[in-house]
Amino acid sequence: MPGPSIAIALFPGVEELDWVGPWEVLSGWARRWPDDGASVFTVADTHDVITCSQGARVLADCTWEDAPPFDLLVWPGGPGIWPLLDDEAVRARLRRAAAADVILASVCTGSLLLADAGVLDGRPATSYWASLDHLVTLGTGIEVRPHDRYVDDGNVVTASGVSAGIDMALHLVRRFHSEERAREVRRFIQYDPEPPV
Repeated sequence: MPGPSIAIALFPGVEELDWVGPWEVLSGWARRWPDDGASVFTVADTHDVITCSQGARVLADCTWEDAPPFDLLVWPGGPGIWPLLDDEAVRARLRRAAAADVILASVCTGSLLLADAGVLDGRPATSYWASLDHLVTLGTGIEVRPHDRYVDDGNVVTASGVSAGIDMALHLVRRFHSEERAREVRRFIQYDPEPPV
């Protein structure tokens, strides 16, 4: 069975580690173990340069119009999320993906967009710690999990702030393939967090 096709959304003001962390895990998996069949690409509204939250400038692999089909969509957060709230095109994109059984995964404040699209109604979810109160106002019956690094609720997976996206991505490798492969990917990227403070 072929591995998943994974899209990672980019937009102006996206938080770098929100997308680069999952990208490192998921593309590391795809490149180091090509027989698993996973593929990863970035997608945005434009082929033009995108300036991220901390000033990094990047180019997406494709636009939403020319993107290949995908099984998993990772939506990171960052200050660029705020202009996307109430955007009907973004809401429709997320609702279409959910209706097509695409797994929707968010990092940090990316979950606010999922809530805004109604995808989190009646579900458990998490987000960046400073945005949890706002998260519940964007949907109906959202069960906030403030202490979870990530929350897997079937076809919706949400991660808390920034670095939690790495944990979520490793979980997704485990879910799509195996715990053994996820451990191998973790070792490959030498992810052994021991914060000095």
